[in-house]
Amino acid sequence: MTTMSEKKTPELKAVPDPEVSDRPKRRSFTAKYKLEVLRELDGCSEPGELGAVLRREGLYSSHISKWREKRAAGELQGLTPKQRGRPAKPRNPLAPELDRLARENVRLREELRKAGLIIEVQKKLSEMLVPPAAETNGSDA
Repeated sequence: MTTMSEKKTPELKAVPDPEVSDRPKRRSFTAKYKLEVLRELDGCSEPGELGAVLRREGLYSSHISKWREKRAAGELQGLTPKQRGRPAKPRNPLAPELDRLARENVRLREELRKAGLIIEVQKKLSEMLVPPAAETNGSDA
């Protein structure tokens, strides 16, 4: 009879996440890898050897034909992957100064508005505190 300590617990294997991402990830290959694969394929002489290399590497014949065209155009320049997407716009060197001045302009306009309100209040207060001048009539004297 076996005891509890002698029993082996079953190992739990990690289950892969079944969720598929929204966008597939584009494969990219380095120039070094492309050159290595092309050299290996150029050395293939037996029938079926070329297909075996493609299956092993997970490549298509269209990859190889494009890589060969690019290699003929220029060894490493043609094989390096190009940067994808919209090219970055050159940043205006005066933009930070322009932003700073715009913020300062807004701040100064607000201070000017507050100063105008204070002056207006002071005028109204002085009108309320100073009694109106007594009307002088020539008949009183």
